[in-house]
Amino acid sequence: MRAIMFPASWRACAWIVLLAGTTLASSTLAAPPASVFLEDLTSPELTQRIVAGATTILVPIGGTEQNGAHMTLGKHNVRARLLAERIARELGNAIVAPVIAYVPEGALAPPTGHMRYPGTITVPADAYRKILESAARSFKATGFRDIVFLGDHGDYQKDDRAVAAALDREWAGTPVRAHALDAYYRAASAGFADTLRKQGYPPNEIGTHAGLADTSLMLAIDPAQVRAERLSGKPAPGVSGDPARASAALGHPAVEAIVAQSVAAIRAATTR
Repeated sequence: MRAIMFPASWRACAWIVLLAGTTLASSTLAAPPASVFLEDLTSPELTQRIVAGATTILVPIGGTEQNGAHMTLGKHNVRARLLAERIARELGNAIVAPVIAYVPEGALAPPTGHMRYPGTITVPADAYRKILESAARSFKATGFRDIVFLGDHGDYQKDDRAVAAALDREWAGTPVRAHALDAYYRAASAGFADTLRKQGYPPNEIGTHAGLADTSLMLAIDPAQVRAERLSGKPAPGVSGDPARASAALGHPAVEAIVAQSVAAIRAATTR
């Protein structure tokens, strides 16, 4: 049987079609996952997500405070946002709200707590509670059923719990609930510190603020927030612990624990 020879122009067109199809398939496979951040969506897109089942809103709460000479003022904000994204993707039915970066950090006059150091921003506790309450009411009006506070800082955990409890009492006759998620902060603080102690690191090195634990967690999440050249030597004022031996390798298991424990706690709390 004679082979059928197509004109060169036909063969060229076939190659173009094949190449275009291959490129389209590759771009489809390589497409990034849809954003889980509320700020990245339009209003109708958000409504569509909620109707499709994304009825949980995660509210990452950070804080703007000094973290010694080696870590940025926005540590909590960066950490809360990126961890909330990981948690939302694991849940599969959650949206991440904008980070709340203005939180109680001490008194202004005379300055107390982190307010003794430049760059820290504080707000009164009652103002902070009003922000949480108003945000939660906004999310309820939008159509979310579960509003989850993810606090990355220890000082306002009691405020988160108070606001969530007050809203739940008010909303008792509705399907909407507010949750102050203790599991997130426990895993990031006491849980991580306990893990490091079991590995042989002493408490005075682990620290409670910008020390070994805090800095390792940040290195695992976003190393750009840490000034590596300033980890050695005598810790700067405002630091609890010693970050000299901090590493991303130490921090990665903590990241996985925070995400896993938070996801489990949220699923348990939001199961009707």
